[in-house]
Amino acid sequence: MAEAETPKRSPEIRKDRIHNRWVLFSPARSRRPSDFKAKSNPQPNNQRECPFCAGHEHECAPEIFRVPEDSTNDWKIRVIQNLYPAVSRELDFQNTPGTVVGDVAVNGFGFHDVVIESPAHSVNLSDLFPAQVGEVLLASKKRIEQLRNCDSIKYVQVFKNHGASAGASMSHSHSQIIALPIVPPTVSARLDSMTEYFQQTGKCSLCDIQPNELLIDESAHFISLVPFAATFAFEIWIIPRDHSSHFHEIDSEKAIDLGGLLKLMLLKMSLQLNNPPFNLLIHTSPFQDDHLPSTHWFIQIAPHLSGVGGFEIATGCYINPVFPEDAAKILREVRISN
Repeated sequence: MAEAETPKRSPEIRKDRIHNRWVLFSPARSRRPSDFKAKSNPQPNNQRECPFCAGHEHECAPEIFRVPEDSTNDWKIRVIQNLYPAVSRELDFQNTPGTVVGDVAVNGFGFHDVVIESPAHSVNLSDLFPAQVGEVLLASKKRIEQLRNCDSIKYVQVFKNHGASAGASMSHSHSQIIALPIVPPTVSARLDSMTEYFQQTGKCSLCDIQPNELLIDESAHFISLVPFAATFAFEIWIIPRDHSSHFHEIDSEKAIDLGGLLKLMLLKMSLQLNNPPFNLLIHTSPFQDDHLPSTHWFIQIAPHLSGVGGFEIATGCYINPVFPEDAAKILREVRISN
């Protein structure tokens, strides 16, 4: 018996009120949403000589701390300096000039660290127990709090690249932290957009979200959903229920709760989309943030299911072939066996 065809939907252009940008939804450019799968995603082939594995600690850049602190060969998590940093902690900090005309350059001061999420090479973040995922999140929190003590640091970005095409150069599960003496323009645009919404409505734009058919799942302290104007097909956001501007304000109870929901989202995405390459991003606020009533931190998981073309580069307006409501329904229905 032939399967009934999915009703055709017309293209839509939706406004992402969080980032103040437009997304074009064009379902005619894809197969059925349920057929969306990642192509083969080989991990970087460096398993034989992996400095992130237990027993190879001496091959890494200097360690900042480990969990547990007094562990030797039985560590669970290590936070180390990046051996190939994008910015340098060795440089003298230079203030960015104020109002200037023309090109501006200052030295590349900052911090670039790596969070090794497990001593075992074959263990992914989604393989850990919820409490263990929570410990990884708390390790990032601890490092951010350390970086707050550097007066020149204004913004910290935590991110995870999974898969070679998503930017991962090491297959051993890890995330990264980059601390900058500037607030990047995309972050500033997000803060300004959220502030504008607050000024117009008196509400935080994330607190005001009504998930409805965009909801995937929820826990005691967090909800997971596909955003209304998702930039990427099957993009997932995890949002704290309670208003909070800074990720580093998370406590142990909420970190474990978040660990469970994050693990579930990664498993659902992996099963439905054939373990796609993805970026996991923690969107928080700058340390000196005067937008506190309007800014709200959240996690974004962006699968890489298609490339970025000339239209996206030229306009900043992405084309998403899967409507968020369809993606959310499919992800809701993915069953995870215990």
